[in-house]
Amino acid sequence: MQVAVTGSSGLIGTALTAALRADGHRVIRLVRAGPAAPDTLLWDPRAERGGLDPRSLEGVGAVVHLAGAGVADKRWTQGYRAEIRVSRVQGTRALVTALTAMAAPPGVLLAGSAIGWYGDTGGREVTESDPAGRGFLPDVVREWEAAAGEAASAGIRVVTLRSGIVLSRHGGILGRLLPLFRLGLGGKLGSGRQMMSWIGLPDWVAAARFLLDRADITGPVNLTSPNPVSNAEFTTALAHAVHRPAMFPVPVPALKIAVGGVSSDILSSARVTPKRLLAAGFGFQHAGIAGALAAELA
Repeated sequence: MQVAVTGSSGLIGTALTAALRADGHRVIRLVRAGPAAPDTLLWDPRAERGGLDPRSLEGVGAVVHLAGAGVADKRWTQGYRAEIRVSRVQGTRALVTALTAMAAPPGVLLAGSAIGWYGDTGGREVTESDPAGRGFLPDVVREWEAAAGEAASAGIRVVTLRSGIVLSRHGGILGRLLPLFRLGLGGKLGSGRQMMSWIGLPDWVAAARFLLDRADITGPVNLTSPNPVSNAEFTTALAHAVHRPAMFPVPVPALKIAVGGVSSDILSSARVTPKRLLAAGFGFQHAGIAGALAAELA
């Protein structure tokens, strides 16, 4: 099958692209810049139809849309908040417009989303049936998913991937924390009581491949481990995995100064469980935090 992937150069997109190719799929990477290559198509998320000629996508059977400004890449200034929203909502709408204009649209669109949908629930357990929370991230995710849902008008099966904190030593929160913890300078973040809904990168990739093939699944799916942990449990497990103590808690004011609005991703508390994945029979390779960290750092 031909699979078109946006955001293919990111942490998750790189891993997914490699896995799809290893399975024998042909991957077409939608990129914003760079030299032309047999496996790439140039697109512009801010242009009408993404600047794509729908005919250039002929033969594509599935699309995985992961492009968007990184939530944890910069401080959340007013300008960067606008970039986060536009890159997701406008970019998704542009891509969907191109897909629905195809003579034979793809059968499925896996569209990036996030557990930011739920907002801070105070640690209360939530599943895909729970409503959106309040605040900047829930508002963005609600618009983001609505834009992806417009593809259904062309008969495209749409699945929105509500991803939790994806653990990889190569980037994201784990990649940022590892140097500190390896020096023995790590510790719980804030109170340590906030719940972290996480998933290992290999399980994220396996879940996406699983959902590509499940024609009976549409709508939101939580991509999180069935075993969320408190921040204190996570940092203790990480310290154990790198054989260092976790002695230096990071106070809330220091976190906010260091990372600005991104601190909400670390300090908010939501116990998100993957109800629909489990009901569909998906099996996690590493459902527990200790095993996931050990495998990632091996």
